Amino acid sequence: MNNSVDNELDLTSLLSLSFSTSISELHDRLSEYGFEDIRPIHGFLFKCITPNGATGIDLAEYLGITKQAVSTMVDYLEKSGYVMRKAHPTDKRGKIIVLTERGWLVVNAKEKILTEIEARWMEYIGTERMHMLKEDLSTFVNKENEDKLSLRLRPIW
Repeated sequence: MNNSVDNELDLTSLLSLSFSTSISELHDRLSEYGFEDIRPIHGFLFKCITPNGATGIDLAEYLGITKQAVSTMVDYLEKSGYVMRKAHPTDKRGKIIVLTERGWLVVNAKEKILTEIEARWMEYIGTERMHMLKEDLSTFVNKENEDKLSLRLRPIW
């Protein structure tokens, strides 16, 4: 049986498979670096809190989940040493979630790994085509979301 991807797959399937393949490799490699407790959803949370932190409400809106789900996720990441809750700089009752040193280590490892994955893609399809692909996908995402209320794109499950 041939393990290659069918050339007749639609674009959405190909994008989904590309994402899944890259994320699987990313998390396998993060595990090798000692970050085996990080999951894909955590990367989206980290993206929202870098560089200056975010509130639980910010995270819930960005991730499209409840504040209770965010609280559970933050509890887990705090126990694992990736994030910490700090007093909010302007809201005396509020908290802001920020990365710890370990959190920044996993972010830096993620960036290194994704750069290596992207470099391999460039080997497969060429640097010029990779830049064109990124430019075209950026154009599509920006055009499709220009009338939306938020400029922030969020993950959809």
